[in-house]
Amino acid sequence: MQLVFASNNKNKIKEIQLLLTESIQILSLQDIGCSADIPETADTIEGNAILKANYVTEKFGYNCFADDSGLEVQALNGEPGVYSARYAGEQKNDNDNMDKLLEALKDKTNRKANFKTVICLNLNGKQHLFTGIINGKIIEEKTGNNGFGYDPVFVPEGYAKTFAELTITEKSAISHRGLAVKQLVDFLK
Repeated sequence: MQLVFASNNKNKIKEIQLLLTESIQILSLQDIGCSADIPETADTIEGNAILKANYVTEKFGYNCFADDSGLEVQALNGEPGVYSARYAGEQKNDNDNMDKLLEALKDKTNRKANFKTVICLNLNGKQHLFTGIINGKIIEEKTGNNGFGYDPVFVPEGYAKTFAELTITEKSAISHRGLAVKQLVDFLK
């Protein structure tokens, strides 16, 4: 089975392909000739996943899935949330985003946070949503060189290491994206 994953993020594509069975081949937006920057104008993570999946299905006619993820920090009323990728501006710079987050949490004792991923699957004319959430906390400084996004400042519950200190296999097994993809895979089976 071929499914388009509405992303050009090579890190995400690699993470998701690792979690899928060999019978499912992932095509990226580049693979189908889509070079558009798909608008993410919804005010929820779910809404953005739906927008991206619908864009590919409507414009290109493929069965496809799209995800949107966000970091929700309790002391910041759920921010950065849907704006996680561009928290520090439209340049979508991971270091700038982490610096802004660490600055916003500087005087806060509550550092509880969660990562949330929603996957929207458009398959044979029907739409399905899958949600993965992992709880954890934001540490005070960046640690680790693996992963992307906020991985160097997020320690998942029950762990002593940040996402950026885990291998891609370790992270995929427990991450918000991994949990949502597992639901997707179970559904496709």
